[in-house]
Amino acid sequence: MDPAAEPLRKEVRIAVAQKQNTHWSCLDYGNNVCFNRWWFVKDSCGIVCCVFTWLLLAYAEFAVNVVIIASAIARDAVYFAIINGVLFNGLVLFALISHIRAAMTEPGIVPKNTATDERIRELELAPGTVIMRCPKCICIKPDRAHHCSICKRCVRKMDHHCPWVNNCIGENNQKYFVLFTMYIATLSLHAIIMTVHQFILCVDKEFLGCSAMNPPTSIILLIFLLFEGLLFFLFTCIMFCTQLCAIWNDETGIEQLQSDKERSWARRKRFSGLRAVFGDNCSIWWLSPFSTPRLMGNNKPYHYSV
Repeated sequence: MDPAAEPLRKEVRIAVAQKQNTHWSCLDYGNNVCFNRWWFVKDSCGIVCCVFTWLLLAYAEFAVNVVIIASAIARDAVYFAIINGVLFNGLVLFALISHIRAAMTEPGIVPKNTATDERIRELELAPGTVIMRCPKCICIKPDRAHHCSICKRCVRKMDHHCPWVNNCIGENNQKYFVLFTMYIATLSLHAIIMTVHQFILCVDKEFLGCSAMNPPTSIILLIFLLFEGLLFFLFTCIMFCTQLCAIWNDETGIEQLQSDKERSWARRKRFSGLRAVFGDNCSIWWLSPFSTPRLMGNNKPYHYSV
């Protein structure tokens, strides 16, 4: 391409749906695949963080059910045990499903090798047209796409790479990440309240008869549960609020570091940003990690705007 023509930048739109015969719309996960079917980033640090997250949830399950819920049943507080047991275990289940879906949902990767010389010739672009190209993926980069050095792919609307879910947070899995932070914050707060309540009930009895375990073990389990709850409540609350602000302002974490001159897209209106992440219609399914959001414009051909 003639370097002198580079200032003549203009917008190019490439409809993937019109290029079916060239396999532009087929995604190749590369090494980031599990059982030849699911997206899974093979990063050792991320895998360790995921396992550590599950172990912390397992510990919270054990401490709450064995020390607090079992104690409530022993003192005939059946309604307290049922309500809090169902609520806490339900929150843990929703947090786990949200985490798995955030980790194993393809975040919105851009097809590789769409910017080779052969493919560029197929586009029949006018002389002087400039396209944005990723030198690592050899692909045409859409607006708001960024290359992740860990996933080794360009990701549409990339917010950040999160080691706790071992995945990039992008266009396709941001809903599940937001739900994961929300459910972790909620169950952490619930665990804090139940732990404080348990201490108030049992401190005068020196924890005798308050658990199937001996008093020192019960106290140690509750102290660690309280510390874990406080730590993760603060951390996930901050992440949840940050994500909601980014969605509301239609601005990812990476884009917040860019100047206004670097942005070439029009921001969505406030509520439209929520609909783009959680689904077109506002409903209870926005809070469900089991449902896949129907994104705005999902039935239209995806356009690369460069």
